[in-house]
Amino acid sequence: MDFYPLLFLKRAIAALVLPPGGPILLSLFGLMLAQRLPRLGRKMFWLGILSFFVLATPFMGSVLMRHLEDIRPPDSAAVNRAQAIVILGGSSYHGAPEYGGDTVGAATLQRLRYGARLARQTGLPVLVSGGAPSGGTPLALSMRDALERDFSVAVKWTESTSLDTRENALYSWQILKREKIERILLVTQAVHMRRARKYFIRAGFEVIPAPTVFSSPSPSIGYDFLPTEIGLNDSAAALHEWLGLAAIALGVDAAR
Repeated sequence: MDFYPLLFLKRAIAALVLPPGGPILLSLFGLMLAQRLPRLGRKMFWLGILSFFVLATPFMGSVLMRHLEDIRPPDSAAVNRAQAIVILGGSSYHGAPEYGGDTVGAATLQRLRYGARLARQTGLPVLVSGGAPSGGTPLALSMRDALERDFSVAVKWTESTSLDTRENALYSWQILKREKIERILLVTQAVHMRRARKYFIRAGFEVIPAPTVFSSPSPSIGYDFLPTEIGLNDSAAALHEWLGLAAIALGVDAAR
């Protein structure tokens, strides 16, 4: 399996900064510091504990997600202007016993579902994009298999070498520019769309955003203030996007 040092470094930094790693490290550092600076150490310790608790609540996760989900699904006029549909990979399900090997994970499946609906609605050709940064089967191959077998939607192009969103855009452009395709419906999670659109515009596309999976309030608001795994995951996903947008702004967003 290939190893990409800069990609690994990027993921390591994110793991140390984002929850759960960030708050835990802050508390541990506070404990260490308390031996020399008791007041400051105690404040850092409790700040880590409190931030972990708050970030794990569905309420905070939803707040952080909504600030990124400002791009709405396209209307029929916008959809009709597109020349192709590009669906970005999100996650893999490695070694799935019920499918006989690697297949798409939950986040990718959500994108495929909406992409399949758009493909049936428009009749547009489909490109799927996603490599194998952690090894195994390139995600685009699993996406093609799922679309064609499970959704009965043909895939015309498969981009299977990209390692992140920036490369999704660059390598998709290399494929579609040969077909004289510039206007695309771009399918990804709503929280990811702002960053993805930046990369695809930079690559040369005219992007018609087609976001899916928006955050939604719980029917019972009381539970939104109890820490849960879902709340923590939502907070981490939103903060990951803010970190990615900051990297774009600073020009340090290269993957390899």
